[in-house]
Amino acid sequence: MSLTDAERFECPYCMAYNDIDIDLQNDIGQQQITDCQVCCQPIEIVIMETEFGREIIAKRDDE
Repeated sequence: MSLTDAERFECPYCMAYNDIDIDLQNDIGQQQITDCQVCCQPIEIVIMETEFGREIIAKRDDE
């Protein structure tokens, strides 16, 4: 059994899809900075649990 879930999100710079592994016990509600796998720009990631399911908010680091 895996302790992470694989998800995808869209880069706010180049609009390419990126893969991310989410640790369900530690990543929910936390802010992370990750680099885009295509354009290497820094992306601010927040993973939220809502009534509709998991939501990944990806913003530019300069917003």
